[in-house]
Amino acid sequence: MIAIRHCFFSGHTAPSPHIGLPNGLITLATCFIPLRLPRGLVYTLLLISALLIGTLQADWDFSLISRRAVALYGPLGEGAQRIDAWQNLLASQKQVSELEKLNVVNQFFNRQLRYTEDIDLWHQVDYWATPIEALWKGAGDCEDYAIAKYFSLRRLGVPSEKLLITYVKALRLNRAHMVLTYYSTPEAMPLVLDSLVNEIKPANQRPDLLPVYAFNGEGLWLPGAQGNKKVSDSKKLSRWQDLLKKMNAEGFPAEPEY
Repeated sequence: MIAIRHCFFSGHTAPSPHIGLPNGLITLATCFIPLRLPRGLVYTLLLISALLIGTLQADWDFSLISRRAVALYGPLGEGAQRIDAWQNLLASQKQVSELEKLNVVNQFFNRQLRYTEDIDLWHQVDYWATPIEALWKGAGDCEDYAIAKYFSLRRLGVPSEKLLITYVKALRLNRAHMVLTYYSTPEAMPLVLDSLVNEIKPANQRPDLLPVYAFNGEGLWLPGAQGNKKVSDSKKLSRWQDLLKKMNAEGFPAEPEY
C-alpha cells in the first residue's frame, strides 16, 4: 500500500489547459483592421482574436445562473445566500496566492455543506451534484465537496494540470472516499483538500488514504511505478460528462474548464 500511494502521489503530467477567447473579438478585428494593412498582419490579428475567444465565452453570469437554478430546482431558499457567498468568494480571491486560494475554497465548502449520503439527499445510490445543486441543498457527499472545490479553483485561475479529483479508500473508515489533490509542480507531493479534515496536508501525511484513481477535465489517471499515468480521456467518464451537461443547463459555459 505504501509503495502504491507513493507512486500515485509522486506527480503527473497533463496537457496544458486550453486557452480561448469570445465571439465579438473576431468581428471587432475584422471591422477595425485598415484595408492597407499587410495581409500577413491581418491574419495574425485574426489569429490572436480567435485565441482569445474562450475568455469571454467562459464568463460566469451569476444572474443567469441563479435564474436557471430557480427554473430547474424551484425556490432556492437559503441556498440563494450560499450561492451569493460563493460568487463573492470567486470575485474577491482572484489576486491571492494559490495556497491562499486552496485554503479559502477548502474552508468555504467544508463550512457551507453538511455531509449527507446520496441515498438520503437525492434518493440515488450515487449522484454527482453540481456546485449549484450542492449549495442549493447545503449538503453533499465527498465527491460533491471535491467537485465544487475543483471548479472553484479552476475559476480562480489554478491550472487544470495542478488539480486532480482523487478517488481513494479511507482506510480508517474502510470505505470509498473522494478528495481534491493539488500539485504545485508535476513532481511535487500533492496537497489533499478533504471534506473530512479541515487542515490541508501533504499526501504523505495522510496515511489513512489509499489512492485508487484520479481525474480532471482532461483525463483519467492511474498510479504507476513512474508516477501517475494518463489512461483515458475524461469524455469516457460518463458521470463527469453528465455533470458538465448539468452545469451547462445551469448557465455555465459549455466547457466550465475554460
